[in-house]
Amino acid sequence: MIPPVLGSVLTAAVTPFDASGAVDEAAYRALVRYLLDHGSDGIVVAGTTGEASTLTDDERIALIRATIEECAGRGTVVAGTGSNDTAHSVHLTEVSKDLGADAVLVVTPYYNRPPAEGIRQHVAAIAAVGLPVVLYNIPGRTGTNMPPELIADLARIPGVVALKQANPDLAETQAVADTTELAIYAGNDDMLMPVLEMGGVGVISVASHLVGEQMQQMAALVAAGDVEGARALDASLAPLWTGLFETTNPILIKAALDMLGIIPGDVLRLPLVQATPDERAALGALLDAQGITA
Repeated sequence: MIPPVLGSVLTAAVTPFDASGAVDEAAYRALVRYLLDHGSDGIVVAGTTGEASTLTDDERIALIRATIEECAGRGTVVAGTGSNDTAHSVHLTEVSKDLGADAVLVVTPYYNRPPAEGIRQHVAAIAAVGLPVVLYNIPGRTGTNMPPELIADLARIPGVVALKQANPDLAETQAVADTTELAIYAGNDDMLMPVLEMGGVGVISVASHLVGEQMQQMAALVAAGDVEGARALDASLAPLWTGLFETTNPILIKAALDMLGIIPGDVLRLPLVQATPDERAALGALLDAQGITA
């Protein structure tokens, strides 16, 4: 497993856009520095929360380069290179390797919904590039769940080292933990505590934009044997686990970061839209209740 390499709390960073909808690289670099200062061991760039599906290849590559430069000597970089096109994913992985990324995040191919053998060949082709692969199982987005037996098969591919598990079925996650040596990351913030309890590494997180230090504390408490202390901290953060996902991510985390002055706006690319006034009001109340300030 690879906990010392990638870390326990990895933030799936948003991509700030300016008023015209262009990537705001300066704001992104400032965000990466902020995250590294506030509990993140590393950054996942161009993932779901980074709106990768609306980034051009040039934009994605520029963001990966910027992340590597800002994280140098401070944190790890996991580049989102997965797609539903194997050749495209291999290309992005090759570029990420050349730039110096530490690993790549490879989502289950979506829309074309390949059978298990297609998924296996897809992952094997990407892993052959030579960067460590973090599998990303998120059936709510892709329409395909990778069951434990398939994940165990993929874990035998050289270079496949970790799993971001965003399937909320904890029994399936436990089965992966029992049958593989993969480093398991919670793919949903509310799964961090149960994943830690089953021996997982940590989380690839949205909420860590705001509470990265508390999430680090949870992991440290579990590692120290204080499971009850970690559970209490988890319970105190539970309203955040729910409140940031009242609508499609990353709408509310971008609104929160804008409201706190961490990024200079909450522009998203269509078909995603900005939070409504009612959503922002509810979000502001949540941040106040949680005592969250920049």
